[in-house]
Amino acid sequence: MDLTFRQMDVFAIEPFRGNPLAVIIGADGLSDVQMAQIANWTNLSETTFLLRPTHPDADYRVRIFTPLTELPFAGHPTLGSAFVWQSLGNTSKSDVIIQECSAGLVPVRRQADRLAFAAPPRRRIGPVGAGDLTHALTALGLASEDILDAQWVDNGPGWVSLRLCSRRDVLAIQPDWQALKEQRVGVVGAWDPVRDGTDAQFEVRAFVGDGQGWEDPVTGSLNAGIAQWLIESGIAPAHYVASQGAALRRAGQVFVDKVGDDIWIGGNVVNRISGTITL
Repeated sequence: MDLTFRQMDVFAIEPFRGNPLAVIIGADGLSDVQMAQIANWTNLSETTFLLRPTHPDADYRVRIFTPLTELPFAGHPTLGSAFVWQSLGNTSKSDVIIQECSAGLVPVRRQADRLAFAAPPRRRIGPVGAGDLTHALTALGLASEDILDAQWVDNGPGWVSLRLCSRRDVLAIQPDWQALKEQRVGVVGAWDPVRDGTDAQFEVRAFVGDGQGWEDPVTGSLNAGIAQWLIESGIAPAHYVASQGAALRRAGQVFVDKVGDDIWIGGNVVNRISGTITL
């Protein structure tokens, strides 16, 4: 059996410097085991499978797999999957694309020359408990005085976020992957316009303790949770740009826009590979 395959470059401001995503189209006939095996084989941070929707308001359904597990929601897979669905000539039932995933329905819209998704409700918010905070600080080589604040920003993957003083502090982190274990920790720090420039206002890094541990290049779900936290608390303006990926020699930009009650997380999406995958 052959299925249509795409590999996307999401959140990139330069070619091949965003977060890659594999998309398998027409995957309704695949089993859970087959999806997991394919995602393990592509070995990208996420692989998505486009399916017929089950919800009457949805345009399509997506399942999102890492090499090790399935996620209820993730950001760059949402933008990449929506781009592929639209590129196949599909049109939405309304003025926005409605994606169905395990976390529910996620609106996606075109915003200038980018796509953006509406940040979904967080499953867990509030201060981080002492045990989880100590775990995160130890794994990232930080002391309590190195952070300004810590907050749960979990919209599905399980993110804890630490706010540091500066971009420089964020980029200086050297994680201990064994100590991180299964925790997912996002770190954010403000850019200094004089030292860092004005291309972005915040620097973000995402540390994932799954398996042997890894750093995600550009992370939509984490940026969505951080944006909700920072905007609600008055730390960030309603419109800003976050930079992510510099520590991995990537060049990702995430565009955050609060419109009414919704916070939209946007970025560039480019198709890099088109073909078929043979099962």
